[in-house]
Amino acid sequence: MRKNFKNFMREEDGMGTVEVILIIVVLIGLVIIFKNQLTQIVNNIFSKISSQANSI
Repeated sequence: MRKNFKNFMREEDGMGTVEVILIIVVLIGLVIIFKNQLTQIVNNIFSKISSQANSI
């Protein structure tokens, strides 16, 4: 059993998945924290696009 556990700990196949999940969790946390600021920026961009589209 010890040999199997040591082999399991040496394997790095699953490390990529764990790292990707941690990065996604951090990005989601940042989006939640800065939700109001991001919404404001996106609304400003869309209003500029709309106003410039009307002038064409």
